[in-house]
Amino acid sequence: MKKILQDLSFEELENLILSYGEKKFRAQQIYGAVMRGKKLSEINVSAELRGRLCEEFENEPIVIEQTFTSSDGTEKYLFRLADGNLIEGVFMKYKYGNTQCVSTQVGCRMGCKFCASTLGGLVRNLTAGEILCQVLAINALHGGTDKNRAVTNLVLMGSGEPLDNYDNVIKFLRNVTAEGGINISARNISLSTCGLVPKIYALAEENIPLNLTISLHQTTDEGRARTMPVAKKYSIDEILKACGYYFEKTGRRYIFEYSLIAGENCEKEHADGLISLLKGKPCHVNLIRLNEVKERNLNTVTEKQAYRFLGLLEKGGLSATLRRQIGADIGGACGQLRASRLKEQKEDKNNGNSDIR
Repeated sequence: MKKILQDLSFEELENLILSYGEKKFRAQQIYGAVMRGKKLSEINVSAELRGRLCEEFENEPIVIEQTFTSSDGTEKYLFRLADGNLIEGVFMKYKYGNTQCVSTQVGCRMGCKFCASTLGGLVRNLTAGEILCQVLAINALHGGTDKNRAVTNLVLMGSGEPLDNYDNVIKFLRNVTAEGGINISARNISLSTCGLVPKIYALAEENIPLNLTISLHQTTDEGRARTMPVAKKYSIDEILKACGYYFEKTGRRYIFEYSLIAGENCEKEHADGLISLLKGKPCHVNLIRLNEVKERNLNTVTEKQAYRFLGLLEKGGLSATLRRQIGADIGGACGQLRASRLKEQKEDKNNGNSDIR
């Protein structure tokens, strides 16, 4: 696998172009083209320079292999990386703009039982450029440019645990928010973590004022450990202290994701537990009706149960909302499309079909 040009900041790209013996302005030409989602072979520079770039770097680090469109207009993508690995992404339309959900790893090693991304474990981290290329590809697909973006908001909530790929994710954040590039505001970016406490403290020091989102899903460490192995290492109390530090450093309130799982975390006692934990803190609770994963023995709640739980939190003084359920008919949960494709490939191989895409 070749290097990824989109890993480079503009300054790094400029130094590369100067090392080639080219004029400095060529860097801006190349940078502008890749920020518009162009392949290296499509950049309007000399054939010699294009050839040198294509020899050293991947021409197209990410390809949209398949697009699935939901009845509600949500689009989900199966991306193929240059090494043949698969990841997913989602494009969601809202009144305030268009949000893209991006992946940060191929697979995941966190082992959360409600998530399909973890079914095959972690394959590898994505580079900063591979994360960025997801955004550039979908922005271009929807007619956006670096100056007039079709993608206005980002959520790092696809396959993978962002803080488990810390260095690449931080570089991606700096590159995607850079002036002169696609320049998405950090305030329009949300990063979701299962609660890697030391990395939350590190993120607070980066001076990137994004929205920190914590996958909580339970009110006690014992309950959380039943579906989230990370709870055995970091307690809810440790997570809350780290979130408090993040707020002190950034001034940004933090958000707790809470997937409602039938028979597990959606009774009055759980609502009371959340109120006891979070009341008075600068946070918001985002309730989610579980996207069921057939490989897992977990069930979602009814709409009536979800709104009842929301009402209990609001009555108790918490800021809370129930996330609109979208994309359920196209495998809305993280990792479902990839898992399905990998299963198909395995079956094809077992059946003697060597034409595996």
